[in-house]
Amino acid sequence: MKKTFKLIDLDCANCAAKMEAAINKLDGVNKATVSFMSQKLTIDADDDKFDDVVKRAAECIKKVEPDCTVVLK
Repeated sequence: MKKTFKLIDLDCANCAAKMEAAINKLDGVNKATVSFMSQKLTIDADDDKFDDVVKRAAECIKKVEPDCTVVLK
């Protein structure tokens, strides 16, 4: 399953790269990209683990940049 989420208050391209690296290490993630320019997170992960991956990805983002929020619609 692949989904894209909007990021709010992503302030730094370096932070985006750190987030992307951390999310790609999560179990069940096939590929994740964090775009500073478009302020978006795209996750491609196993269907059966997708909800857990999204939750853990949001936690990774908060660790790198506490002010950044993932819009989970």
